[in-house]
Amino acid sequence: MRTDVEYLEFMWPMRHFLLTCGDIERKSNIIAVSFCMPVSKEPPLIACAIGRGTYSCKLIEDTEEFVVNVPPKELKSKIYYCGFHSGYQVDKFKETGLTPQPARKVKAPTIEECVAYMECKVRQEIETGEKNLFIGEVIEAYADEALVKGEKNIEYAKGDFPKKIYATRFKIP
Repeated sequence: MRTDVEYLEFMWPMRHFLLTCGDIERKSNIIAVSFCMPVSKEPPLIACAIGRGTYSCKLIEDTEEFVVNVPPKELKSKIYYCGFHSGYQVDKFKETGLTPQPARKVKAPTIEECVAYMECKVRQEIETGEKNLFIGEVIEAYADEALVKGEKNIEYAKGDFPKKIYATRFKIP
């Protein structure tokens, strides 16, 4: 026998990412995302789904760039904080204690406490339901040696992540 389920339920676990956007010199933000995936090796492209109307969506549209930061397991509580709170209301760098660092090629900051980084320039933006899908070309990618050697582990989102996070997000007008 088969029963109806929420379609996202069996898409997990997925990797958590902390996406940074904006300008390190002026206004920047952090958003927790799991809907982020490679879509092309040549050219190197990443697709990230960001809620329409969010502060991060606005910043990415304004700057046309973002950084995908890969957090280690130790940042789990900070990942959840960034997923539950809006950059319109709080400065997530200040509230989490995460450290913004200059990226190599984009104006958006990286997060010092993360272990891998993919700096992206937006190539395309597609409206998809309540989210905008940003296709970013990876123009620079680098990681901590400890991660590459397997000495550090990254955090994965479990099946309860979307229920906890998306239930707190505002509806798009």
